[in-house]
Amino acid sequence: MLWIPGVDEIPLSVLNAGDDGTVSVAVKKVGEATEALHRMGAGDLVGVRGPFGNSFTQVKGEILMVGGGTGMAPLWFLAERLLPDAKRLIFVMGAKTEDELLFRDGLKRKLVGNSRQLVATTEDGSCGITGLCTEPLKRLLSKERFDVVYTCGPEPMIKKVFELAEKYELGFEASLERLMRCAIGLCGSCVIGKYRVCRDGPIFGSKQLREVEAEFGTLKRDFDGKRIPL
Repeated sequence: MLWIPGVDEIPLSVLNAGDDGTVSVAVKKVGEATEALHRMGAGDLVGVRGPFGNSFTQVKGEILMVGGGTGMAPLWFLAERLLPDAKRLIFVMGAKTEDELLFRDGLKRKLVGNSRQLVATTEDGSCGITGLCTEPLKRLLSKERFDVVYTCGPEPMIKKVFELAEKYELGFEASLERLMRCAIGLCGSCVIGKYRVCRDGPIFGSKQLREVEAEFGTLKRDFDGKRIPL
């Protein structure tokens, strides 16, 4: 949880963690808090709480990663740690435009070799395959097997990836993004079904997501705790 004094506190995924203890985050300018953060410079004061929640389970076999939009941040962090030992790693990434394909150049440099592949999609056709990232995913999964699918991005996208993983009986883990105000399980803003994303997640497996299918990918809670459509 990153606090911008006098403005707000927001939840962010860890982008990287250095051996010297330095932690990086990626911040998209989308509201008052992130705009204030973009105006800040080196040496300005911010507050940090955490890290909170759980983490991805690291698998060394045949790996498929699916990222959408700003959901690329935690997947970049995970990919860097999986690559040295992964038998195979295919990364499918999607965004509305080429400019929003986060970390694409860095992934292209890392995903080199027959057992490494990057597939990019854009909704406007400005880069890679035109359309949603779930379209090439359908073709890929109809032909190839993976030990696990990791995903992060807009929840409706995650729901479609989950349904494909269920169809082909693949291991699955997703990082969910919900409204988080306290990050310690008290406020209830991040609730999905019987789970609190900040305490029980943000990483959820297939079994947990089956238990909350009525809300997963369709509903979330607003600042008043009301269920609203995603």
